[in-house]
Parts: sequence; structure tokens; C-alpha cells
Amino acid sequence: MSNYCITTDSNSDLPVSLAEKYHTVIIPQYYSFGDTVYGDELNMEPAEFYSRMKQGELPNSQANNPAVIEEKFRSVLEKGCDIIHIAFSSSLSGSYNNVCMVANELKEEFPQSRITVIDSLNVSLAETLLVIHGNDCIAAGKSYEETVASLEEYKTHLNVQFTVDDLFHLQRGGRVSKATAAIGTALNLKPFLFVNAQGALTSAGTVRGRKKSLSTLVSRMKETMEENPDLSIPVGIVHGNCLSEAEAVAEMVKKETGFTNIIINDISPSIGTHAGPGALGILYYGKKRTI
Repeated sequence: MSNYCITTDSNSDLPVSLAEKYHTVIIPQYYSFGDTVYGDELNMEPAEFYSRMKQGELPNSQANNPAVIEEKFRSVLEKGCDIIHIAFSSSLSGSYNNVCMVANELKEEFPQSRITVIDSLNVSLAETLLVIHGNDCIAAGKSYEETVASLEEYKTHLNVQFTVDDLFHLQRGGRVSKATAAIGTALNLKPFLFVNAQGALTSAGTVRGRKKSLSTLVSRMKETMEENPDLSIPVGIVHGNCLSEAEAVAEMVKKETGFTNIIINDISPSIGTHAGPGALGILYYGKKRTI
């Protein structure tokens, strides 16, 4: 059985503790304020990032860097380790294509090695759930091919429900119109979005008020759970600098669904650029995505 490992990108929001546990190689995604680019050696704490956004500064996200991808992958291949890479949704970024391009180039240089790039068709901690599952497969002694097949099936069951606190950032990213953002803000409407089967963001309506939006997230989760869920599988909750609300949602999830293994983490700045302060999402293994 060949030696292989799971790699991912920083949009996975993989907690440091898990990255260290699995010795995960992570490809950085970039973001910028003005001419200053962050994401690799230069980083910003999420609290500062969202604080600057609240103060009116507008960051931009950028794709990954092929040279850095090559460096990261080469460091793995030179150790004689094959790669299964969990990538950010191809429907939301060109980063997936960059990874595929570099992988194909390196396969020519390392013809005995294997690199499989899995399009997660998802975001944030849903990628982390794939990283965890992939490493569980490794621990169970599954072959490279078995793990790839398992991950491809697993990803179709990963659901994301999320809401944002400020429609402006969705409008800025082209997700809603300027008129919709203005009317929604005036009426205190909070939108719901989910990641569809093609890995793209899809609108799922609105409710009025923040408190109602958070409880509705949990209701939407319950509607898309499997009938007899495996309660040992982790549930992810991500937030844009609103930890207390994320913790409150975690308690609602525990009470109403029975899941207790909950990972809470910040939304990485490269995603937060589009979601904004106050964004909050639940990511979990549920019914297979069909729409």
C-alpha cells in the first residue's frame, strides 16, 4: 500500500489543532487591503480583519499562487508521499483550476507519484469535514483509490446553511442587487444561502431579524439531516467575528439534533471578504445534495 496524505487550502478553515494532528499541508488563499496582500507569511487575525471591515475598509480576495502550490506539493512528493487534495469549490473560485494545472505539471516530473485534486464543491469547514474523513480512511487502512472514492461520495452529503448580517457584502460580490440590498437593509431582512450540488451559492429566502435568522439556520439543518444520522460525525459552525452567537447556535444544534461534536472556527478572511462581519454558517453531513 502506497504512502499518501490529505492536503487542503486555507479556505477550509481547518483548525490549527487538526492541522497539527494530521500534519496537513495547507495551500494559502490570499486577500488584500489596498496594496497589502495577506494569506501566506503575512497574516491578519480574524478579529482585526472584521473590525477593519466594520470601519468601512473593503478587502479583496485573490486566488492561490501556482508557485506556492508547486512548492507545497513538491515538499510532499519529495518525501515519497502521494497526494489527495481537498480544494475549494470550483464554482466559487479559479483556485481549483490552478491546483489542477500545477498537479498535472508535477505528475510529469514525478511519474511514479499520484496527485488527485478533489473539487469539494463546498466551502469552509465542509472542506475540513472532508479532511477529517480522508484521514479517517487512512487510519482505517484504506487504499488510495478507496479513499478517493469515499471522499467523492462523502462530499455530496456535506451541507452548508448560512446567513449574513449585512447585505452590502453580498451585493458587492454580485450575489444580490443593489436595490435588494438597500430594501433588505431597511426592512432588517436577513438572507439565507446554501451551497448547491454544483458548489455555487444559492439564495434560500429571508427572515426579519438576527435572532430569527439564527434559529432558522438550525431549522434548515434539521430539514436536511438524514433520518438516522451518525451523531459521531462533527458539525462545523463558522462565524465572522461573532463567537458568542456561534456558541449559542452550537447549543441549539446540540439540543435540537443530538450532535455533540461541534467544531467552531472563524471564517477565513478570504471568504469573509464576501460574507462580512456577522456571517454565520452551519456545515454538516446530511441528505445528499441534489439541487
